Amino acid sequence: MGKKLKPEQQKLYEFIDQVLFNEWDPIGVSDVPEARDEYYGYLPQVFGKAMKAETAREIAEYLRLIEAENMGLSGSNSNCMDIAKKIVQRKNELGI
Repeated sequence: MGKKLKPEQQKLYEFIDQVLFNEWDPIGVSDVPEARDEYYGYLPQVFGKAMKAETAREIAEYLRLIEAENMGLSGSNSNCMDIAKKIVQRKNELGI
């Protein structure tokens, strides 16, 4: 990210980083330590969507778009929704 985040925003950013790698993981690399940076390229955009999103659906649709258009995968709508709900829940817990 180009600007300094507030502490609660930084916590959300780090949470999204973790959940993308450990749980979303559409290409199945979460058990490969060398691949830890695999989803870093998507992190700022997902964070931005999370900051603007009113609903989990908006985030889920974006994750699904990444899977389909950027990765050429059929993916999982339900997994994307589960991940999006976790992001929104954490955002709400942080009071953002």
